[in-house]
Amino acid sequence: MNNAIGVFDSGVGGLTVAREIMRQLPNETIYYFGDVKNCPYGDKTKEEIIKNTDRAVKFLIDKGVKLVVLACNTATAAALDYLQNKYEVPIIGVVQPGARRAIQATENNKVLVLGTKFTANSKVYDIEIENINSDIIVFDKACPAFVPFIESEGNLDKEATKNLISDTLGNTNTLGVDTVVLGCTHYPILKKDIEEYYGNNIKVISSGREAAREVSTVLGYAKLHQKKFNKKEHRFFISQKSDNFDSIASKWLKKDINAEVVEI
Repeated sequence: MNNAIGVFDSGVGGLTVAREIMRQLPNETIYYFGDVKNCPYGDKTKEEIIKNTDRAVKFLIDKGVKLVVLACNTATAAALDYLQNKYEVPIIGVVQPGARRAIQATENNKVLVLGTKFTANSKVYDIEIENINSDIIVFDKACPAFVPFIESEGNLDKEATKNLISDTLGNTNTLGVDTVVLGCTHYPILKKDIEEYYGNNIKVISSGREAAREVSTVLGYAKLHQKKFNKKEHRFFISQKSDNFDSIASKWLKKDINAEVVEI
């Protein structure tokens, strides 16, 4: 099926998921929507997150996408069930794949989830992990400064990045966990720096790769895979002009990105 895959995030974070989908499914086309106007989502109410996410998902569905990925942990936690009940197009989130990966990775059954304030307070990872393995202890840490820092490309300053991570994560390296989940799709942009903070004995994982695998599985089950090479161009949409978005997207995807500004 020649229709595109829709990928949604509050900003640039979902590009980490889009890139992985492009790598695993090179024949597929991506339509990406970044709601930079309303970013970050982590400090918003559930009702606000659902409203903003619903508008973006409707926009992508109106563009004819065959599947939507909520490449945002906060949106997944707040809106996934609502959207799956509202639309016929398959909609998947990133929390379940991330939770499964954490269960596979941990050896001492202690996992730390780094996320936005909303994701941390929702305990969505705790619930998903407990549903599969109730022996695993999950700690949640809200990192509200990370998303604005990444959206403004603050991570280009290595010293500022190191200081932010140290100030934010504090004594979480004394919890005894052996696995850290990057519970926000923005956070893989800081992955190497976070790995340096925790050291070699702790695994730092993200859900992007697992989410891409789930996309492939859902497409296969619904017989929606693009079997021949798709000549259509990837398209990127944002809710307000953002030079930072174009800059980050171009670096991460290794191609010139000039996102289309749309009002929804």
